[in-house]
Amino acid sequence: MNDMTRIFGDAGPLARSLPAYRVRPGQIDLAQAIHDAIQANRSLIAEAGTGTGKTFAYLVPALLSGGKVIVSTGTKTLQDQLFNRDIPTLRAALKVPVTVALLKGRSNYICHYHLEQTLREVRLRDRAEVLHLHQVAAFAQSSTRGDIAELTTVPENSGLWPQVTSTRDNCLGQECPHHAKCFVLAARKDAQQADVVVVNHHLFFADVMLRDEGAGELLPQAQTVILDEAHQLPETATVFFGRSLSTSLLVDLARDAVSEALNVSVEFRDIPDAALALERASKDLRLSIPLKEGRLAYEQVLRYGQFPEALNQVVARLESLHALVAHQAERSEGLQAITARAQELLGQAQSWQGEDNHDQIRWMECFSQTLHLNVTPLSLAETFKSQWNAIPKSWIFTSATLSVNGDFRHYQQEMGLTETEALTWASPFDYAAQSLLYVPAGLPQPNTPDYTMAVVEAALPVLQASAGRAFMLFTSHRALKEAHAMLKARFETLGLSFPLLIQGETSRSELLNRFRQADNAVLLGSSSFWEGVDVKGEALSVVIIDKLPFAPPDDPVLAARIEEITRQGRNAFMEYQLPRAVIALKQGAGRLIRDEQDRGVLMLCDPRLLGKPYGRRIWMSLPAMRRTRDLADVQDFFGGGGASGSSIRASNPPP
Repeated sequence: MNDMTRIFGDAGPLARSLPAYRVRPGQIDLAQAIHDAIQANRSLIAEAGTGTGKTFAYLVPALLSGGKVIVSTGTKTLQDQLFNRDIPTLRAALKVPVTVALLKGRSNYICHYHLEQTLREVRLRDRAEVLHLHQVAAFAQSSTRGDIAELTTVPENSGLWPQVTSTRDNCLGQECPHHAKCFVLAARKDAQQADVVVVNHHLFFADVMLRDEGAGELLPQAQTVILDEAHQLPETATVFFGRSLSTSLLVDLARDAVSEALNVSVEFRDIPDAALALERASKDLRLSIPLKEGRLAYEQVLRYGQFPEALNQVVARLESLHALVAHQAERSEGLQAITARAQELLGQAQSWQGEDNHDQIRWMECFSQTLHLNVTPLSLAETFKSQWNAIPKSWIFTSATLSVNGDFRHYQQEMGLTETEALTWASPFDYAAQSLLYVPAGLPQPNTPDYTMAVVEAALPVLQASAGRAFMLFTSHRALKEAHAMLKARFETLGLSFPLLIQGETSRSELLNRFRQADNAVLLGSSSFWEGVDVKGEALSVVIIDKLPFAPPDDPVLAARIEEITRQGRNAFMEYQLPRAVIALKQGAGRLIRDEQDRGVLMLCDPRLLGKPYGRRIWMSLPAMRRTRDLADVQDFFGGGGASGSSIRASNPPP
């Protein structure tokens, strides 16, 4: 009997300690593979389908490893779940005396200095924020950790949070008068001393790649790093391996420079005047690009003739302000911090003036009030590879969606893991009995003007058959808004009383609470609802996906990477675009069946699934649901009569 069979078996400590525990052979095999990799100091890519019990399968070997372990998750929500629920449960069941720490980015902790400044200045928008400010002040006095997630009376999207937390730019470091009781430093100290440290991917990359938040000290100590939801790593790393300069950052710098100069009673106008000039130049830079919203490649940006001169003006004004604050920096810690910020922003602005670098992608993102000037690596593989090989340790990459029909080559190549073992464990759910995949016939091609209307019309009888209880997932915000307006009108016409919820009207957690409580709601969402959402039971009985989730081909980063793959004589669509779409689709489809009792219908509206040669590859990557193109089969699935179901296919071939 191997180590994990003894622990996860029907006579083991988990079965004895955990209510409703059941033995899952796939979970045992997965846990054993992770245990063996950790003990041999090897790396492993582990794909485990929904219901395998992936979390416990990596936590048990982690807790028993005897060395320092970093566990990184996809979201702060999952991070809190691991720290507050899963790890304490397993630690008690296994009776292991390991110490555990939770570490988040600095913006998740109350900053005593900025709280004090905000209390003094009281520049708040309304009475609610004034009330919340006093709640934060009381919390800061009583809390031992200062984690803002613990203060549930203040909304997570409150405009107050940036005023009472710190950033890398405005932290005073050792010069802070509250340095001795800093919540961020206390969290870092706990993490350095703990056996197991729970972080999230954003913090992991901010710390490891930029050596910012303290993981530069943590990583060398760790013998094992476990990266859960590992399919998110390429997108997250793209942000942290690159650089971004926004006009709003420049405006904030200018205003903070004026405020700090006044705080230390600088009695000349040079700094305020230079700051005002930078603020004006930053706004002129935004106005030099007439596009309201969207992304532009560097070559497209240069077509706007006013942009180069506007950028030159920003650099000149930034150089002037930097020189002035640097000259006065000894007057206060705040001016020293502003000097450092100005130096960093100046370097980023100057990088946009330099010669083109083949290994980097320069691109711009336009918002209504600001521009973001971005520099992104063309390829992440070599950068990743250098990180994995820098310090010998066991790296565990795990997720429910890493392969395309069992083929891991796309993920391995993108992550620089071509030599790393990759294994997969299928979901234990009986998809053939629990679910139905419905691809409606007769829909137009996705690029036609009336496509969203056709999707809504095809979805209406399905929603009627299921009595609501549905997610409708869209690949664009435009389609999301159009569908919401159409459904609202059609519900009124048909007399349907299903609550209609849409992403953006409140926080995601509040929307999910409303969805669960209503028990017959229809929730419309885009990217943030395709993954990380877990609704078990009858409240979610249908997932409708409007299109195959191909990234827009005109996205500057995607276009540059496609061009590079094509330049090498390879097939960018099959090697890069299609695998990314399959992984995203598997995530969306994975919202439907979350446990053995769930039943539901997955409706994929895109006719390319069956009409294009690549459709079969996508089709074969989806769970082995029964499959149909007949609406009557959907109605019969929900007990609404219709056909006998004889046309439903029981396996993977397309109907």
